[in-house]
Amino acid sequence: MDLYDSLLKYTNMDYYPMHMPGHKRNTSLFNMVNPYSIDITEIDGFDNLHHAEGILLNGMERAAKLYGSEHTAYLIGGSTSGILTGISACTQKGDKILVGRNCHKSVYHAIYLNELVPVYIYPGLEPQFGIYGGISPELVEKMLIKYPDIKMIVITSPTYEGMLSDVKAIAETAHGYGVPLMVDEAHGAHLGFHPGFPAGAVSLGADIVVHSIHKTLPAFTQSALIHVNGALVDYEEVKRYLDIYQSTSPSYLLMAGMGQCITLLEQKKDALFTSFDIRLRSFYDKMKQLKYLKILTSEAVTASGFYAFDLSKIIISVRGTDMTGRDLYNCLLNRFRIQMEMASKDYVLGMTSIGDTKEGFLRLGDALLELDAQYKSRHYKENKDIAENRGIAENKGMTGKSDFFMEGAVDNTEPPERAMLSNDAYKRPYDVILLSESAGRITAEYIYLYPPGIPLLVPGERISKRILSRISDYQKKGLSLQGMQDMEGKYIKVVAEAGA
Repeated sequence: MDLYDSLLKYTNMDYYPMHMPGHKRNTSLFNMVNPYSIDITEIDGFDNLHHAEGILLNGMERAAKLYGSEHTAYLIGGSTSGILTGISACTQKGDKILVGRNCHKSVYHAIYLNELVPVYIYPGLEPQFGIYGGISPELVEKMLIKYPDIKMIVITSPTYEGMLSDVKAIAETAHGYGVPLMVDEAHGAHLGFHPGFPAGAVSLGADIVVHSIHKTLPAFTQSALIHVNGALVDYEEVKRYLDIYQSTSPSYLLMAGMGQCITLLEQKKDALFTSFDIRLRSFYDKMKQLKYLKILTSEAVTASGFYAFDLSKIIISVRGTDMTGRDLYNCLLNRFRIQMEMASKDYVLGMTSIGDTKEGFLRLGDALLELDAQYKSRHYKENKDIAENRGIAENKGMTGKSDFFMEGAVDNTEPPERAMLSNDAYKRPYDVILLSESAGRITAEYIYLYPPGIPLLVPGERISKRILSRISDYQKKGLSLQGMQDMEGKYIKVVAEAGA
């Protein structure tokens, strides 16, 4: 059975998608003819993405108007192509760049390609759920003072789990030092369209914003937008790099899908987002009945001192149960036929959008309440002990040295030692050794958890026993470690030692 047949078979099953893409296979949103009948190339009357003058330019101008941006361009290589473009357009070889350590791997690839010197800034850690929070504006300013030759700032907001930074304050700080701010808002293309959701980075002063509209809006996978504003970024440079990083044969199917998405929002945005907001808040209200499973809320986020939370990301913690995140993920999939977006050690992530139905929210809510009730009857004492022990451990961690609270998170007090730049590490001779015996060596490849693709180790960083212990723990929990050439995760490439 090939991919097409497998997709058709899956379409006829009753799995509910609590994952991207944002159209959720909800065919009531759009009607489309056989895609083969409209798959064309740059023929007369249909414009050219790399020299847009007609129908494609009009579509991008409509998108710019929708988001309130000065310039907007289609990305048919996903947000990755926009991130590579934005960083390349704002930097020169050897420049320093301030980046959130929790940035997507495409940011690290741009650093490698442009031989940049990264200065990492670490987000806070939400203590109850163990996920990255936002980037502190005060810390941004501190780093700009410490490193006055920083040429660009790159942050992720919202994060994969929906945590937002104070983009307005960060943008004002950056601009005060004449430095452009790029926001990877891949997971926030829906922001700003309804009072129930936080404002988007375009309206908050970011110079470059990248959106994966396929993640949280109804568009085909790989569809994205890049927005450019202000005088700190040369849009002609952005266009030049878009020509480099994007295919010269862009998909007219993807671009037509982007246009359909923009039209839908132009015509029905208010009604669709009002209904979405009502369904979401009804779900969160219902989940107040949970005793052992816990749902992250906006109130909990702000009470922890973080800026804001995007309710469309449903984070379900299992810390009050005897399950791992993978256990809950598999249970929802196999027993209730609900496909979640991602499983972590201690939580499961569901992604929602205007494409979700009332029935979909009811199905997830009923499943979680049923599971929660079973824990109450079968595992009460055991879960109570687990929760108490974890609470003690976490309180100790918060009063002393912070621990790894999230998969992919690096200890704030002990970031990995950078022995050399990633570009240098890639080009040097390397050894292949057992990962378990690599402490003290310099990695020549990435190690990251996917999703969301945030590196635990970047080429050029020294491998510590602490990080190896965490990697081993993730492997035992069945989490997906990627980046290493050895897909089983037993061996790793390390920079060859001199004289070896």
